[in-house]
Amino acid sequence: MSRSLATAVMALLTLLCLLTSWSIAAHGVDETTGQFLTVNQGVAIVPFIYIGAKHMVTGYDHLLFLVGVIFFLFRGKDVLLYVSLFTVGHSITLLFGVLNEVQLNAYLIDAIIGFSIVYKGFDNLGGFRRMLGYQPNTKLAVIIFGLFHGFGLATKIQEFHLPQQGLVSNILAFNLGVEIGQFLVLAVVLIGMSFWRRHRSYLTFSVATNTLLMSCGLMLVGFQLTGYLLN
Repeated sequence: MSRSLATAVMALLTLLCLLTSWSIAAHGVDETTGQFLTVNQGVAIVPFIYIGAKHMVTGYDHLLFLVGVIFFLFRGKDVLLYVSLFTVGHSITLLFGVLNEVQLNAYLIDAIIGFSIVYKGFDNLGGFRRMLGYQPNTKLAVIIFGLFHGFGLATKIQEFHLPQQGLVSNILAFNLGVEIGQFLVLAVVLIGMSFWRRHRSYLTFSVATNTLLMSCGLMLVGFQLTGYLLN
């Protein structure tokens, strides 16, 4: 049973990897959402909370990074700490980027986000200890990559040229929605991982799982850099 569970998890990660490549252009912003963002005027708290939550739930690159972050965290307080660091990081740059109209190249930002997945998978495999002889600060890495993930969110939002009226309230609502979506998805992931951790296969397949995470990240980096060069 444990081996079949591990196979199911690997299949799920593979699916997420494929969905990451398929959702690069839209990045969780579908046509209906795009139309709403384009025509909306004034404060719209509930819709922006919904859009933020949906963006995180369908933001497979963000989720893959978080899976890497929590993969070897076995205590609840450690999960809370690292997820909080990520939250602080992406909240800062999301709000700063949108409210100050900081324009960054979407392809390059998403390539860095893809690299963050590669970094975390490599870190989980102990690659830095073997290559460098020491372990880089994992907390610092999470908050720094969180900053880039936030810029990724800000870049996508700014593409719709939101009106200034109600902008602060709407962006705060969007950020709240992102946190709600993140909480819901992580709850499901943690429930699944806590069940898998009861079996020996969790550690047995840890190398394969984190290698797959790295592969997903490399795929995303490749697609985004290709897009950057072609555009």
